[in-house]
Amino acid sequence: QVQLVESGGGLVQPGGSLRLSCAASGNNFSRYVMAWYRQAPGKQRELLATITGGGNTYYADSVKGRFTISRDNARNTVYLQMNSLRPEDTAVYYCNEAKSPEQQARLSWGQGTQVTVSS
Repeated sequence: QVQLVESGGGLVQPGGSLRLSCAASGNNFSRYVMAWYRQAPGKQRELLATITGGGNTYYADSVKGRFTISRDNARNTVYLQMNSLRPEDTAVYYCNEAKSPEQQARLSWGQGTQVTVSS
């Protein structure tokens, strides 16, 4: 199994920025389509962005134009640059393989990193 460790979260004011990192251990990292997700208390998990091993990206409408996903296959790391943050972005952010909501239940989830957007 792949171990995933998210970092970079914190408290930020509305309009601010954060950069999240996801460090993966294991083989064949470059073969995985990776994704960032978030989950707020009482809310379902939301897929935010995906990136293929070759760098092709997808963004959910809720973050398009504000967030940028990237990866460094040599470092087994995925990043999420978050700009123009809003209070509704407050959630625990997770990285994992890109999967449908049904398939997400089969994944092993780490601790995530808390992002709080507040004045």
